[in-house]
Amino acid sequence: MTSSSSSRSSSSGWSKEQNKLFERALAKYDEETPNRWQKVARFVGGGKSPEDARRHYERLLEDVQRIESGDVPIPNYPSSGGNEQQRYRNDD
Repeated sequence: MTSSSSSRSSSSGWSKEQNKLFERALAKYDEETPNRWQKVARFVGGGKSPEDARRHYERLLEDVQRIESGDVPIPNYPSSGGNEQQRYRNDD
């Protein structure tokens, strides 16, 4: 890890690896878990505090709500050369 990425480790930014760990921690520690955010922060590491973890979760919920409400357009990815639905139909 470079010094610039480790200096961002607290509340200022989340690395790709920290986001993966965050997702795993959310699956492991559900809403009923006592001291959930403390456990999530410890699981993620990198100097994240329980408050950092809770705020990151709140931002995630906001993003999901925007996506589900249609406020965020679905990206138009280029096709890989074939009709995906047609390809799956031919697999039957």
